[in-house]
Amino acid sequence: MSNQETTLKISGMSCAACATRIEKGLSRMDGVEEASVNFALERSKVVYDPSKTKVKDFEDKIEKLGFKVVNEKVEFDVAGMTCAACANRIEKRLSKMEGVSSANVNFALETLKVEYDDSLVTNIDMIEATKKMGFKLSSKEMAQENIDHKEKEIEKQYGKFLLASILTLPLLWTMVTHFEITSFLYMPDMFMNPWVQLALATPVQFVVGAQFYVGAYKALKNKSANMDVLVALGTSAAYFYSIYLGWSWMQAGSQGMPELYFEAAAVIITLVVLGKLFEVRAKSRTSQAIQKLLGLQAKTASVIRNGIEMIVPIDEVIAGDVVIVKPGEKVPVDGEVLEGRSAVDESMITGESIPIDKSQGDHVIGATINKNGLLKVKATKVGKDTALAQIVKIVEEAQGSKADIQRMVDKVSGIFVPVVVVFAILTFATWYFIVTPGDLRSALIPMISILVIACPCALGLATPTSIMAGSGRAAEMGLLFKGGEHLENTQSIQTVILDKTGTVTKGEPELTDVSVADTFSEGEILHLVGSAEKNSEHPLAQAIVDGVKAKGIELEDPSDFEAIPGHGIRAIVAGKEILVGTRKLMRKYSISMENAEAYMEDLENQGKTAMLIAVDNKFAGVVAVADTVKETSKDAIQRMQQLGLEVIMLTGDNQRTAEAIAKDVGLTKVIAEVLPEQKSAEVEKLQKQGKKVAMVGDGINDAPALAVADIGMAIGTGTDVAIEAADITLMRGDLNSVADAIIMSRKTMKNIKQNLFFAFVYNTSAIPIAAIGLLAPWVAGAAMAFSSVSVVLNALRLQKIKLVK
Repeated sequence: MSNQETTLKISGMSCAACATRIEKGLSRMDGVEEASVNFALERSKVVYDPSKTKVKDFEDKIEKLGFKVVNEKVEFDVAGMTCAACANRIEKRLSKMEGVSSANVNFALETLKVEYDDSLVTNIDMIEATKKMGFKLSSKEMAQENIDHKEKEIEKQYGKFLLASILTLPLLWTMVTHFEITSFLYMPDMFMNPWVQLALATPVQFVVGAQFYVGAYKALKNKSANMDVLVALGTSAAYFYSIYLGWSWMQAGSQGMPELYFEAAAVIITLVVLGKLFEVRAKSRTSQAIQKLLGLQAKTASVIRNGIEMIVPIDEVIAGDVVIVKPGEKVPVDGEVLEGRSAVDESMITGESIPIDKSQGDHVIGATINKNGLLKVKATKVGKDTALAQIVKIVEEAQGSKADIQRMVDKVSGIFVPVVVVFAILTFATWYFIVTPGDLRSALIPMISILVIACPCALGLATPTSIMAGSGRAAEMGLLFKGGEHLENTQSIQTVILDKTGTVTKGEPELTDVSVADTFSEGEILHLVGSAEKNSEHPLAQAIVDGVKAKGIELEDPSDFEAIPGHGIRAIVAGKEILVGTRKLMRKYSISMENAEAYMEDLENQGKTAMLIAVDNKFAGVVAVADTVKETSKDAIQRMQQLGLEVIMLTGDNQRTAEAIAKDVGLTKVIAEVLPEQKSAEVEKLQKQGKKVAMVGDGINDAPALAVADIGMAIGTGTDVAIEAADITLMRGDLNSVADAIIMSRKTMKNIKQNLFFAFVYNTSAIPIAAIGLLAPWVAGAAMAFSSVSVVLNALRLQKIKLVK
C-alpha cells in the first residue's frame, strides 16, 4: 500500500522548541515516514503508511505531548432514523472513516456533529456514506430548506394510519366474530372470503408497511436488528401463511372456511404506525430555542462615527463604537454607559423583573430594553462575545450533546430477533428431518406458530401506548412532555432546582407595604403618592400606581413632575409638594426620617424595595414594592419534598433577599447571586455529584440550565425560549405541576414495565409449546392478539389517574 500524506492543524505551541518536540514525537511512531511541523503556520505535515498507522493515532500522540489538534466541525440534520440503534450505526460508520475524529448523533434532536480533518474527508464523503446506509444528511446551512420535514412526516404517517385503519377494521371484525362469546355479531359473508381478506390486507402489508420492510432491509444489510425487523418478520409470517392457507383451501375445493391471520398482520402494522405517528409529533417542536434566542437581538444599532450618528446592521458594530440607545429600544451589544441615566429591563437575560438603574460607568447587556432615558454606550463585546451569544452557545452545546438514553426494547430486540429466528429454523429442521421426515406442512406449522406467537406487536406497543396514554393524561393536567424519552427520564429525578423569579415568585413587582406617619392617613398618602408617580415610566412607580388603583383610590394628574435619577421623583399634587424615593433624596431636601431607618432595613431584609415619602418637606411614610411569592409555591414545594426530592432555589438575587424568600416557602437550600451564564454550571456541579437534576425556570437566562439539566421544566407563563429549551412545559405556571410531572412519569414507567412483562413473558412462554406442535397457528394468533389487547388496556389505565393535591 502506498504512503499517504495528511496535514494537521495544531494549537498550543509557544515556540520553535514545541514544534521540534512534536516532530520528534511523530517521527518515532511506527509507520511514519516523515513528519515536519511549521511553527509559524501551526501546521504539521505527516507522510505515513496507512497499513501501520492512522490519523487518529497522530492526534492522540500530539495531545499526549500537551498540544491540541484543531479539526473542522460540522453539524447535520439526520432524516430516516427509526430508533436508537440507527443512531449507533451512523456513529460507528462515520467514526471508522479516515480523518473523522468523532461522530456524535443525537437521536432525540435528529442531529449529527462531526469533528474531522478536511484534508482527508469531506462533507460529501460523509453524506454519501450515510446515504448508502439509508439515511439522509443535510448540513445546517441547508436546514431552512428542510425546516418543515417533520410536519410532512406527521402528515405522511397520519395518512398511512388512516388508510390502514379503514382497511383493517373489516379484518378485525372477522377476527372478533370467530370467538364463541361474540359469534352472535353479524358478519357479511364477503369478508370471510380469503381473497377479499387478501385484497384488504395487501395494501396494509406492502403500502403502509413498506417503511418497515425498508428499515428491516437496511438494518440487516448492516448486520444489526431493530424494531423494523421485528415488525416485518412477524407480519410477514402471518400474511404469507394466510396466503398459503387460502391457496390450500381453494385446492381443496373451497370447502368450509380456512383459519386465516390477515387481520393479525394488518392490526400490528396499524398500531405500530400509530405509535410512530405519536413519536414524530413528540419530536416536531424541538430545536427552536436557538432561533428564538437569536430573534431577541437588535437588528440594527445607532452608532456615532466621525461625529455623525448613523444606523448600521448589528453585524457591523465593532468593539469601541459609541452606540446611542433611545427609550424603548433594545441595547444592541454589551457595553459600558458613557452618558445618560435610565432604567434597563434585563429580565430577558437575568430573569429578574425589576429594571436596573443605569448611569455612567455601569455595564449594559445586549438584547435588554432601555425603558425611559437616552444612553450613550461604548461597545465592549460584540458578535459571538455578547452575553446573549454566549447563552446561545451554551444552549447549542447542551442540546447537541449526546443523550444517554438506551431504550430497553431496542437493547432486547437486537438479541430477541435472531434468537427467535434461529429457534424457529431449528424447530422446522427438527420436524422436517426427525419428527415427521419430509412432511413440509407438519414442519411449517410449528415454525410459523413460533414466529406468530413471538410477533412483536405487543413489544412494539408496550412503550408507545403507555407514553401516549400517560402523556395524554398529563396534557389534561397542563403538563406537556416533548417526547417519550423525557417522560421516561423524569421518574429518576432526585434534585429539583427552582429559579426564583417567575417560578417561585410571580415575576412582576407589586405594592406590598404601606406605613404612614401619625399626622397622615393611609388613604391620603396613597392618593398623593399614586398621583405623583402616575406620569413616571419607571416599573416600580407603575407597581405603586397599580397597587393604589387596586385599592379603589382615584388618582389625579400632578401639576408638576420631575424625575431625579438615582434618587426618586418630585411632584406637585393638589398644591402639595410630594417626594418619593431613597434616603439620599430625603437628605437632599433635609427631611428627617423620624426613626424610619429600622423599618426600612426590616423591609429590605425581606427582599423588598422600600421608598420614603415626604409631603411639603415633612416625612409622611414608607411604601415598599416586591416580587411576591406565588400563593401555591409553599404547598407545591412541600409536595416535592414529600416525594423524597431535594429542592433548591437558584437566583441572581443577593443572598439576603434569596434567603428571605426561601424561608417564606419552606426551603433551606439556596444558591444566590448566580450570573446567567453560571446557572448551567450550577446544574452540572450537582450532576457531577451523581444526582439526577431537574431545572424549573421561565426566563431566557434559564434556557442554558434547562437544556443542561437531565430534565428541563419551563413554566408555561414564561418566555417562549425557556419553553422551547425545556423538555417539559408546565402550562399552568404552578409549581404543583412539577410534583405532578414526576408522579406521572413514575406511574407511566411502572406501566411500561408491566407492559414489557406482558409482551415478553406472555409471548415467549408459549414458544416452547409452539415448538412441540401443541400450539396451532390460529391459537398463536389469538394469544398474540390477546397480549396486544392486554398491553393496550393496561396502558389505558393511565388515563384514569387522579392526582391528590
